[in-house]
Amino acid sequence: MTEPHPLTQLLQRSSQRVRAFDRRRPLVWDVLVTTFFVIAALTDATGGWRSTAANTQVPQGQIYLMSVCLTAPLLWRRRHPLVALAVMAAVTVASNWTGAWLQAALIQFIVVFNIALRLPLKTLGRAAAMTALPMTVCVFSYPRDSWDELIVPQIWSFAVVALAGIAVRSRQDYTQALVERAGQLEVERDQQAQLATNAERTRIAREMHDIIGHNLSVITTLADGGSYAAAKSPERAAQALTAIGTTSRQALTELRRLLDVLREEAPGAPALAPQPALTDLDQLIDGVRAAGLPVRSSVRGHPDALPAGGQLTVYRVVQEALTNTLKHGGPAATAHVEVAYDEEGVRATVTDTGVGGSSPRGSSGRGLTGMRERTALYDGTLEAGPLPHPPGGWHVELHLPKESAQ
Repeated sequence: MTEPHPLTQLLQRSSQRVRAFDRRRPLVWDVLVTTFFVIAALTDATGGWRSTAANTQVPQGQIYLMSVCLTAPLLWRRRHPLVALAVMAAVTVASNWTGAWLQAALIQFIVVFNIALRLPLKTLGRAAAMTALPMTVCVFSYPRDSWDELIVPQIWSFAVVALAGIAVRSRQDYTQALVERAGQLEVERDQQAQLATNAERTRIAREMHDIIGHNLSVITTLADGGSYAAAKSPERAAQALTAIGTTSRQALTELRRLLDVLREEAPGAPALAPQPALTDLDQLIDGVRAAGLPVRSSVRGHPDALPAGGQLTVYRVVQEALTNTLKHGGPAATAHVEVAYDEEGVRATVTDTGVGGSSPRGSSGRGLTGMRERTALYDGTLEAGPLPHPPGGWHVELHLPKESAQ
């Protein structure tokens, strides 16, 4: 991209500074501009006006008064531009009627520019009539000057100034629209970031619940069993302690991987995310069995390229169901896990014979809620509830459609 010319850069910086000062101190700027033109008009009124006047015999005091009245209304060009133009047009009528033809009358086009810049475009008709009236009076007062010499230049001057005001206004509106759009996009970006943050928090909470809840339940069950067996069967107590150590290390490993994902500086953090698969179901069931819960398992069919997300969902649902059995099923409970693959998708069923079958198992925690949230991500269905009594128990059934699971 070509660098602008140094002079162009200087003009741009100067223009930006002027606009910035105008936005910060509009009244100060208006006073400065008005004072400048008042001084210029009074300077011309000292004698320079006679070089263009049709009547050089107009009293000097009247010239001074008309010069001030043609420039002082600039102070109101922002707040009341039509009123300012009306005053200036009336004074211009007097100037043209007397033949003074003051050059300060041209300052009224600054007010015309402000009308085109700030007021509705329909007001330009009234502004055109105000600026045309003095020239009409001049034509009738001094018929030696033709209409082409007075009216046509006035029309062209008004058109150019009005178009300039409209162009600047359009540019400002366009810039304002861009600023508003940028602000809207920034708000939408923040909202999307907040939604993503909330979703990530929910995911992490779900993972933490699954990891900690399951492993602590297994550890608690093993500890209880070990304490009962310590007196009568030291070997069984030692096995329970070994299982507790294995389960604890597994929980710590999964927690460490999950926490590594949260560290932005960790290279390759996404690859460290805990992603158990269906091949880990046997290890999960073995751990539950070691905790004292008899579990039967069966698998029908073969997974056809089931993605990691779908496998994780099935794994976590089975894990949560077995954890609930450990917590609420009682010492005599047994469980059965069945995973079936068919053309419609994957179906996982976990049933147990726990004595707490009629209670709203897991309703007070995040277990069932987490299972339903995971299932909803893949447009699946989840049914969980007590089995008829007798024999009682609890069942959880998950179904993920094939097209959603993939």
